[in-house]
Order: sequence, then structure tokens, then C-alpha cells
Amino acid sequence: AQNVTTEEILTAYKQACQKLNCKQIPKVLKQIQEFKDLAPRIDCLDLKGEKLDYKACEALEEIFKRVQFKIVDLEQTNLDEDGASALFDMIEYYESATHLNISFNKHIGTRGWQAAAHMMRKTNCLQYLDARNTPLLDHSAPFVARALRISSSLVVLHLENSSISGRPLMLLATALKMNMNLRELYLADNKLNGLQDSAQLGNLLKFNCYIQILDLRNNHILDSGLAYICEGLKEQRKGLVTLVLWNNQLTHTGMAYLGMTLSLETLNLGHNPIGNEGVRNLKTGLIGNRSVLRLGLAATKLTCEGAVAVAEFIAESPRLLRLDLRENEIKTGGLMALSLALKVNNSLLRLDLDREPKKESVKSFLETQKALLAEIQNGCKRNFILAKEKEEKEQKLQESASMAEISGGEELEGENPKGNPGIGGDGDPGGSVIPQGGDTEEEEEEEEEEEEDTGSETPDLRANSQIWEEPLPPPCFKKEPGMLGTPPPLSQPPQHRISVSSPGRGHKVFLVTRV
Repeated sequence: AQNVTTEEILTAYKQACQKLNCKQIPKVLKQIQEFKDLAPRIDCLDLKGEKLDYKACEALEEIFKRVQFKIVDLEQTNLDEDGASALFDMIEYYESATHLNISFNKHIGTRGWQAAAHMMRKTNCLQYLDARNTPLLDHSAPFVARALRISSSLVVLHLENSSISGRPLMLLATALKMNMNLRELYLADNKLNGLQDSAQLGNLLKFNCYIQILDLRNNHILDSGLAYICEGLKEQRKGLVTLVLWNNQLTHTGMAYLGMTLSLETLNLGHNPIGNEGVRNLKTGLIGNRSVLRLGLAATKLTCEGAVAVAEFIAESPRLLRLDLRENEIKTGGLMALSLALKVNNSLLRLDLDREPKKESVKSFLETQKALLAEIQNGCKRNFILAKEKEEKEQKLQESASMAEISGGEELEGENPKGNPGIGGDGDPGGSVIPQGGDTEEEEEEEEEEEEDTGSETPDLRANSQIWEEPLPPPCFKKEPGMLGTPPPLSQPPQHRISVSSPGRGHKVFLVTRV
């Protein structure tokens, strides 16, 4: 609604509660009073922990009718089928949220999930859905799968502990093969097995090269399941960037498969008994492809021997940013190897080790361990300062380059008033061949596909990855202006045209700009 005030929203909400004969929620009243700028989306509507029955949900429509939010938090609100259906219908109709949290609602049932799927399919603004600890059972999964297959604006989907092992995962994985928008998929704590479930995930990775983060922590993937996942990874030229396999009973056998297919930036193998042999199997792949930026090996049963293998990787790696070796039996020998490796490595910014030295038979070694730990931390600090200086230099160079571009652009505008070929028109910054005139349906579809392909570039994941910390809300994925398939404005001056005919496509006129 336009030109609405907080007083109007308060009055409307109170009247709705009176009419429906339900209690006003103090938390909601307080938040309405604190609303400031109502024109764009308000940061958050927080209903976490409030018990929402059907009437309480209906009363909330008076708020959704008037204002939109970035986050709507419905965690642990005791939603039933009726309440959930009503709320999801409202959120879909009024496009109320870009981030929606429906976690810890165990009774939304089939109708609730059906409404949620309808919301995912119809709304263009919903980018983040958190449904942790909200069971997605056999009879509800087909609705969600259909929503993800047909079209969905979702970029991040959390389904941790949602009972999706078996048929629900099969339906979701099959649907996601065709999804080009989802970037982050979190499937922890679902008792996923090393056979059918892992085979479905491997199959998904073969066909979907858009998912960038796959979190499978606390499942039962085993070495057999990792083999399926690695088969899928082999098919990817670009795609998955982050894989979390924390606590999946993986051993050195599985590391042999993983070493052959590594093309990831972040790999977390914490709490798997992979041992020294596993790290040796992994090392060859790590050194060979040099893609890994963050590696988690906490509690992986490593000793000094394993630490030496890791040190060899550190010494060879020009890109590694973070390494986690906590909860391992790494003593003086291993720490010495790591310290020496850091002397020749300029990229590693953070190396996590246990703070307390490990027990040794020779007491003087305890002091040696402390000294080595301090040396390792100093090496990381040195790299951090170097990285910061490099970043500042690059920033200055970029700023001076962009200033030159701006002044250069103004000169070009003055020099080229007649629209000579070689300078792209508006919406086509030099470098595309754009069809003019009426396109056939087939050609329009091809152009749409090309747009989707160009719009799916992998964004940089920062050193402080959410694989060790809580995930941040996702960035908005927007298509860049001036992509292939955007015709220039009709009011442009005449440009050089070339007539082209090709069998079965009819006569076409192309506008050729700088290549």
C-alpha cells in the first residue's frame, strides 16, 4: 500500500485481532511501532517462538497487505496445516519476503508444504528458504520437487534434518537437475546413505553445474557414497565450489576417489577417520590442480606423519587461504614441518591448531612446540599483511583505471556522434552480434537460454567461508545489463548491417558491433 503510516498498520492489526477474536501479539505490536521507512522492504518481521494458530495468522494479513520485508522469521511458531497454508498464500500474494525461515515447524503437513511449493513457484522475490527440522515426507516432496523443477527464484535452500532420505531426495535431486537458479543446498543430518541417496546426489552433480555449495555434514555417505559423488564431480568443468563432508565415516579409501576429482575451492573433511594414509592420497590431487583455497581436516586422526604430507601441500600451494588441523595428534615433528612450509608459502592466512602443546616423552619438546606454534601464527600474520597491501594496491589501480574509462567514455561520445560501427549501442557494450527485427519463437527461446547461461557466473567466495561459521544471507543474483539478446533502442542512428540467410532460418538482418 502507498503512503501508509505505522498508526494505520497498528489500528488495522488490532481491529483484525478483535474481529477474529484472537490475542494481539505484543512482539508484533512492538515491531510495528519501531517501523521507520516503510517504502522499501523493512529489514525483518520476527515471529520466532510465538505460537501462531490459524486466527493469529489471518490477523497478520493486515501487516503483509501494507508493508514488505527482507526477512520473515517463522521459526518454531507451532504452525499447523491451516495456519501454514494461510501464511504462505499471503507471502506469495503480497511478495512479503526475500528470506523466509520456517524451521522447527513439525506439523505443517501436506497442505502446508503444498502452499509453500506454490509460493516458491509463483513468487519472484523469494531467494532464501530455511526449512531445517521441518519434515518433508513422501507425500509432500512431489509438490516441492515440481516447484524447484518448473521455475523458482530460490538461491539458498536449507533442508537440514528434514527426513528426506529415500524417495523425497530422489524427487528433489531429479527436479534440481533442471534448476539453474539454486546456488546453495544444505542437506545435513538427514541420515543420507552411501547407496541410493549418494547415487542421486552424484547424478545431480553430473547434470547441474549451477549449485556452488553442497553441505552434507552428519550423514552416512561412507566411501561407497563418496565414489558416486566423485563420479558426478568428474563431469563438471565449472560448478560446485564448496563441499562439506564433515562426519560421514569416510576413510583413506574415499580420499583416493576425491584426490582424482578435486576442482573445489572449499573442502571440509572434519571428523572423518581418514588418517595419515588418507591425507597422502589426497595430497597428490591437492597439489595437482591447485584449486583448493580452504581445507578442513579437524579431528581426522592425523599424527606427525600426516602433518608432513599437509606441509608438502602448503609449500606447493600458491592459493591456500585457510587450513584447519585442530583435534589431531600433531607433535613436534609435524609442527616443525608446518613451520618450515609456511616460510615458503605466501598465501595461507589462517592455520588452526590446538593451542595447548601435545604430551611428549621428552619434556623440553613442550617448549619447542610452543615456539613452533608461535612461529606458525607469525607466518600467517605476515601473509595477512602482504595480502592486505596487495589488495590496497589493486584497489588503487582499479580506481585509476575506472577514472580513465570515464574520461575516455566522454571523449568517445563526443567523437562518435554518428554511431559508427566499432562502438556498441546502449545496452550492448562492445562485443555482441544482435539480431534485429521480429524473432521466431525458437530464436527467442535460444536467446533466453543464452541469457541464463551468461547470468550464472560463479561469484567469489570469501576467505571467511560459512563452512566453518553460520551461513550469511545470500547475495542477490542479478543479470548484468547489456547481455546478449538485448536489442539496442530503436531511436539509434543507422549502423552497418549485413544481410545473412541460413537454411531453415529465413532471411535475417544482423547489426554488427565491435568484436
